Amino acid sequence: MKFLDECKIYIRSGNGGGGAVSFRREKYIEYGGPDGGDGGRGGDVWIEAVEGLNTLIDFRYHQHFKAETGVHGMGRNRHGHNGEDATLRVPVGTQVFAEDKETLLLDMDKAGQRVRLLKGGNGGFGNTHFKGPVNQAPRFANPGQDGEERWIWLRLKLIADVGLVGLPNAGKSTFLAAASAAKPKIADYPFTTLAPNLGMVDLSVGERFILADIPGLIEGASEGAGLGVRFLGHVERTATLIHLVDGTQDDVVEAWRTVRHELESYGDELGDKTEFLVLSKVDALDAATRKAKAKELAKASGAKVRQVSGVSGEGVTELLRDAYALVRERKGEAAQEAVAAGGPEPQDWTP
Repeated sequence: MKFLDECKIYIRSGNGGGGAVSFRREKYIEYGGPDGGDGGRGGDVWIEAVEGLNTLIDFRYHQHFKAETGVHGMGRNRHGHNGEDATLRVPVGTQVFAEDKETLLLDMDKAGQRVRLLKGGNGGFGNTHFKGPVNQAPRFANPGQDGEERWIWLRLKLIADVGLVGLPNAGKSTFLAAASAAKPKIADYPFTTLAPNLGMVDLSVGERFILADIPGLIEGASEGAGLGVRFLGHVERTATLIHLVDGTQDDVVEAWRTVRHELESYGDELGDKTEFLVLSKVDALDAATRKAKAKELAKASGAKVRQVSGVSGEGVTELLRDAYALVRERKGEAAQEAVAAGGPEPQDWTP
């Protein structure tokens, strides 16, 4: 399945059905009178966040969504049928923007969330509604109201708990494959990953979280260079980042600084997220080289440097458990904020 995280679509709610102008024609009813029914309501346009989707590819081939028009009213006081609604089913984490691509209308960040985007037009009154002592035979009815229409942008930000960042070929896909059941493409050249990959990490029966791998960042990514900046939004919602630095390259400090600069330049508080600094591919280094590069990286960053290998599995489980602890902490804080806002009391959290 191809990955698509942004698309522009057209939506339109249904027009209301027109009211009917009709009169009773029974043979033995001397004074018949009006009996025109009302028109049906036009269908609404809804958007719903559903589980099991992680791409907007369906909207690549279906870009116009129109709800049904209400059926016109009929004689014998028969009301028209309401038009069918149109429902857009999107992945959890989808944001809805106005046509200017800047005004945020909705953030569908919860599974099952359902919001009406456009309201259908009301049906018109039939001539029965207008009868009275002054006008006992009205020969007019209301037309149905027009529906609404607009263009909107859908932008997907994947719901993940932990994000993997680093330069191209830093070992992110190998780490994801070692940590989860995901099977990303792995090769010995840069930009192997062209679209984000998600993996479910199962540490134990009650310890699970989602790990996201995005394409590698390069210098100037925050200004549009390379592929990574386009997908940085997918790690905005994460509790923490795992920053992988390739231990086999000559200047590990410069590699770390390049990615840090792009994260801070991107904005949206991405540079302020808690980060695990990791020296990867240590299986390809001897003990002395590993120690020297880890010390060099720790001195420049001022942070603890972990050493892992996605090939041998060294240090992977310990790193994942520390990341899971931060995820659990963030979930607890989110639950407390919900209670403070008047939500239900938190239960024992399980991911």
